Amino acid sequence: MFLSNFLIIAQQVAVLFILIAVGFLCGKKGMITEHASKVMTDIVLYVVTPCVMVSAFQREFSFDTLYIMLIAAATALIILVGSILLARLVFRTKDIGRRKVLQFALIFSNCGFMSLPLQKELLGDDGWFFGSIFVAVFNIVVWSYGLLDMSGDRKQLSVKKILLNPGIMGAVLATVLFVCNVKLPPIIINPVTHLANLNTPIPMLVIGYYLSQASFKKAFSDKGSYFASIFRLLVIPLIAAFTMYFLGMHRVMTIAFTIACAAPTAATTTMFAAKFDRNVDLSVSVVAATTVLSLITMPLIVSLIWSLYP
Repeated sequence: MFLSNFLIIAQQVAVLFILIAVGFLCGKKGMITEHASKVMTDIVLYVVTPCVMVSAFQREFSFDTLYIMLIAAATALIILVGSILLARLVFRTKDIGRRKVLQFALIFSNCGFMSLPLQKELLGDDGWFFGSIFVAVFNIVVWSYGLLDMSGDRKQLSVKKILLNPGIMGAVLATVLFVCNVKLPPIIINPVTHLANLNTPIPMLVIGYYLSQASFKKAFSDKGSYFASIFRLLVIPLIAAFTMYFLGMHRVMTIAFTIACAAPTAATTTMFAAKFDRNVDLSVSVVAATTVLSLITMPLIVSLIWSLYP
């Protein structure tokens, strides 16, 4: 059972890494530039991600489903808060730039770019649904606590910035349509679905580009990078997965959230590090190291929790 699940999941992860490899080669050949990667990232954040939310929430309304949504959102928040507490406990170095980057890298996974495609392929629309809920909560936390902690400036935090985040706006719109039981007509939902499907290829190309610019020697020679990788890829997903399993939580939600937790460090780590003058080189190293190592760790952890279910 475990081996068969591992092979299925490893195959899906390998597909994502082939797309990443294409982005890597395009980056090395200069076909994808820094400007192009930023444009593609904006397209994903401002167009594709909201479409993913709307597409995932286009389902029949019921109070049971609404209850499950609330439980899922609360669970995602608990996981992220627990990760914050763990990060503060593990990384306490006096070098503030280094400490902020390592803590951020431990807390925030690439749950949008890396997880949603895998959740969709492995679990279908239900996996995408739960994955979208996790991303919505993630966006609230990263643009509130994450922004405040990385910047160290309370002036950076505002309700406006949180509410105008495209991921949050997409989640609010999707939730309103779901609660009001509004089914979008084909002329609207079909383009939305096509745009949502771009959430697999474009982010993988962007990740590949960033890897093409990273120094793997630095990535695998920094002790902090190793510690962050261990907690990001193994400790957090295992704690979250087994806690949800033993609490008897929804099977698809448990697997979907395990995928989100097992994803590598978010590329947002580098974006925030550069914006607020933290240790940018370290952030690139952690993102690169966790992304490469996740090729092995994601199939292992996800197949392990999957094998616990009949």
